[in-house]
Amino acid sequence: MPSLELKTNVKLDDPKAFVVEFSKFSAEVLGKPIAYICVSYTYNEYLAWEGTFEPAFLLNIVSLDNISPKLNEEYSEKLFAFVKEKLNIDHNRGYINFSDPGRDHLGHRSTTFGSIFGRK
Repeated sequence: MPSLELKTNVKLDDPKAFVVEFSKFSAEVLGKPIAYICVSYTYNEYLAWEGTFEPAFLLNIVSLDNISPKLNEEYSEKLFAFVKEKLNIDHNRGYINFSDPGRDHLGHRSTTFGSIFGRK
């Protein structure tokens, strides 16, 4: 775990290569093993920001045990820089939503992370 869902109106020439790169980058930034990283990229030509279709994005991140106000600031800085570099989207044209549902509210391997790793 974590999962990252990126929605953007920027169409990529090679989405698979981007997802692989974003997966590795996300594992490094979030301090989680790549084995648990799940990334999706969705192109949505109808994603509008300020009523325009200039490049924009929405990024939803669900992660366990490493979401906090201080860390989210650090993550935001690095993730917005990555999005700017790779998709050419300015930092004022996107949102990142950080969420930690808690171990008991995230399923994996026919159970929950609460059962796998213990309650926290």
